[in-house]
Amino acid sequence: MPYESNSELPASVRNNLPAHAQEIYRKAFNSAWEEYSDPEDRRGNSGREETAHKVAWAAVKKEYHKEGDKWVRDKT
Repeated sequence: MPYESNSELPASVRNNLPAHAQEIYRKAFNSAWEEYSDPEDRRGNSGREETAHKVAWAAVKKEYHKEGDKWVRDKT
């Protein structure tokens, strides 16, 4: 279920995140999809897809934050 392009991301991601944040999300999701293929590597009873989405959002939040209803890049 890895995403080959940003256009394949869920609508909730595509419609809310800027292009760069979508790229971060996609790459983090795909990496987590591979890394957590074994259920023993996941916390609790989380499924593979759920875990990958959580990892992807965490990766986005390292560089972006929400201001009102928009995601904006953190200033460094």
